[in-house]
Amino acid sequence: MTRIETHKDLTRRNTFGMKVSCACFVEYDSLEDLFSLDFGELPQPVFHVGAGSNLLFTGDWPGTLLHSCIKFLRPMGLEEDEVLVEVGAGAVFDSFVEWACSRGLWGAENLSLIPGEVGAAAVQNIGAYGVEAGDIIVRVNCFDREAREMVTFENADCRYGYRTSFFKEEGKGRYIITSVLFRLSRKYNPRLEYGNIRSAFDGRQPMHPDDVRKAVSDIRKAKLPDPAETGSAGSFFKNPVISAEHFARIEEVARAESGPDVRVPHFDTPEGVKVPAAWMIERCGLKGFRLGDAAVYEKQPLVIVNLTGKAAPEDILALERKVIAAVKDKFGVELHPEVEHI
Repeated sequence: MTRIETHKDLTRRNTFGMKVSCACFVEYDSLEDLFSLDFGELPQPVFHVGAGSNLLFTGDWPGTLLHSCIKFLRPMGLEEDEVLVEVGAGAVFDSFVEWACSRGLWGAENLSLIPGEVGAAAVQNIGAYGVEAGDIIVRVNCFDREAREMVTFENADCRYGYRTSFFKEEGKGRYIITSVLFRLSRKYNPRLEYGNIRSAFDGRQPMHPDDVRKAVSDIRKAKLPDPAETGSAGSFFKNPVISAEHFARIEEVARAESGPDVRVPHFDTPEGVKVPAAWMIERCGLKGFRLGDAAVYEKQPLVIVNLTGKAAPEDILALERKVIAAVKDKFGVELHPEVEHI
């Protein structure tokens, strides 16, 4: 079934709680519904959304928003060491993670409690605590809007990078993800490289994926706002990757302020040195900073929140600019939003 609404209020369709609307909202339940749509007859432009957990609406959307309600979950080879699971794009991603962990399947547990849907997870290449969605995705099935046919992208074709993919760049707007095939494993394989998870186990080893899921969930609950209570889109900025020379200059700034023993948190990557944006924002004195009805979250400065529930897009954008300017001025690093602006 296809449901079409005009002049749709989107306040409850985005976790930031922006009070915006769209000219047309189309929700579909199956591939047949998707094939039956005449995109040319819909108000333009047409944009596909998930749960609205990684979006900042900068105003009313003048065209059509599409949303998938394709929610199946089909495991293959449940008795084998390697288990493939195809999941519909409209399924809640964390429900898939919960299902996997409850059956002792490793691979998705570090991605626990990330809000959003499966299709959007494959577009954004969501990640947390040392794991990205692209690490466990085998292939992505899509509807090609131009050719009006189904196409399949193998993992390498998806061009996964840090919070990006082919679907977010070159393929944006053309391909609608309908389902994703994930690879999970029964073989013991916890990923505990991320400091907070190591600390949570205090030298012990998790025995089951559910153990890691609980640790990750506890960490996220302690430092990230509940979207049901405080509007946000989770991590607002990407962690920048800079050269070793630039990192050395940041260390100099930190030591000049706090003494020679200060340690700048960082992660070495093949592309360069990744520095937590949260650390830089906090060093700029912006943790908890409020601008109008928007604020930098007091427990995690990587997050911008709709503090009062009354923030307008202009409030969020003004605070975004403030944070970017402060970090650029102090550290010479230009932050880029992870949250998509539409």
